Amino acid sequence: MVQFSGVPVIVLKEGTERKQGRNAQKNNITASIAVSEAIRTTLGPKGMDKMLVDSLGDVTITNDGATILNEIDVQHPAAKMMIEIAKTQDLRVGDGTTTSVIIGGSLLKSAQELIDQSVHPTIILRGYRKALIKSKDILKEIAEKVDSSDKKILKQAAITAMNSKSIAGMREHFAEIAVESILQITDLRGDLKIIDIDQIQIIKKEGGSLSDTELINGLIIDKEIVHPMMPKILKNVKIALIDAPLEIEKTEFDAEIKIQSPDQITRFLEEEENMLKRKTSAIINSGAKAIFCQKGIDDKAQNLLARENIIAIRRVKRSDMEKLSRATKAKIITNLVELTPEDLGTSGLVEEKKVGTDNMIFVSECSDPKAVSILIRGGVEHVVDEAERTLNDALCVVRNIVDNPYILGGGGSSEIELSKQLKDFATTIGGREQLAIEAYAYSLEVVPTTLAENAGFDPVDLLVELRAKHDTPDGKAIGINIQTGKPSNMIQEGVIEPLVVLMQAIQSATEVSSMILKIDDVIAASGGMKAGAGGPQMPPDMD
Repeated sequence: MVQFSGVPVIVLKEGTERKQGRNAQKNNITASIAVSEAIRTTLGPKGMDKMLVDSLGDVTITNDGATILNEIDVQHPAAKMMIEIAKTQDLRVGDGTTTSVIIGGSLLKSAQELIDQSVHPTIILRGYRKALIKSKDILKEIAEKVDSSDKKILKQAAITAMNSKSIAGMREHFAEIAVESILQITDLRGDLKIIDIDQIQIIKKEGGSLSDTELINGLIIDKEIVHPMMPKILKNVKIALIDAPLEIEKTEFDAEIKIQSPDQITRFLEEEENMLKRKTSAIINSGAKAIFCQKGIDDKAQNLLARENIIAIRRVKRSDMEKLSRATKAKIITNLVELTPEDLGTSGLVEEKKVGTDNMIFVSECSDPKAVSILIRGGVEHVVDEAERTLNDALCVVRNIVDNPYILGGGGSSEIELSKQLKDFATTIGGREQLAIEAYAYSLEVVPTTLAENAGFDPVDLLVELRAKHDTPDGKAIGINIQTGKPSNMIQEGVIEPLVVLMQAIQSATEVSSMILKIDDVIAASGGMKAGAGGPQMPPDMD
């Protein structure tokens, strides 16, 4: 409702809820900070886990920021925006989701303090934008270039990404798998590197232990051999990939065949069998010893192939067929008549093995495969699921360094260096924007502060020590040693992270905080914002 010449005019529909000005800003900032505080305790090697229970009672135990934010059900629209930046971070670089969200919450908390001091949000936004541009320049300056094929560096980065996970005890083993798999699927096209993580197939099976997790230089097909008389294992195998049925197909329309004598029935059945024989003969003559068929395989065709000791697997998924093609160098054939020995791929071993309670086909020992499989084992479902999330983070970190070979020190060292240099930069700007840039600089210190808190150390004392170390010429890589609680050189300690991860984290955090700060009016249709969506909910009064 608005006043026009003293007459009230109803603009919005009845039941619409509206919050304006400072009240709207404060509610949005409070809700966003609540999201960042919810996952803040998960940051770092000493971070805590969260137990998430959905509406069906299914339990997820994790400290992965992206998983937590994806699972929790939030109502406030500003809080949903914070969750979106975590999704963007995970989609773009695969790691640093918790960092991006807690930096975003810290930026909003600092902005609220400036707003309370009568600094206009527009001035804060200008200061934040300048601070972001300067931060990117600083990160590029302090980043160290590495050899993208240096397995030691890649392994250290993978271990750093897994330090905070519950499977940290097996991080060496998982780091080796992550490094080997990324280097294996990296495709060089001139000077361009193509690294498609989708070409790494991850299969989870309960049973065994995490140490049984293995990398297969080839592919695992979750199917069984179609005929019991076919061999269960073959070495040095020629492989055919067929996208055509090995069976007599039904006509697309109703057909009627008039038969006047028993001989005609016999000839009709014989012709059906001959059609199958021609198809199977094409496979046999090509020299293939294992066929993977995307369609069905008739019983008669199975018998014919079994007599030739050929392994056959039917109804293989299209995505698996494409990965098999990249792994074995076989071409996917749609017309069996055109099958030639040049269309076949090769594999050192094709074997049917029992994994847990299921039989699976292992196509392994391929020569330079551009698609590989990782079989994750674990005692219980929760362990296997968390191992998959952890491995995904490690794979993304290794990919980022192979693709963009620049690293930064971990342990909060880069954030402290950013904060230090931004404070110096702020003095060159002057005016109220200087206050915003200084607030931005102090907000970045939330990362080392949180690491110290989660490890049980005094964050104030550690921050003082870190700032003093960063004032020295060689102090840019000094961060928190979580084991000792003392500052140390993170790169020398092997605690490193890709440049692109922190770059994307501060980019995402700045964008979402700027977007929330620009909102000064929230108009929610009836039922659009449920009770309690305006801010933190209070428990009901108890009589």
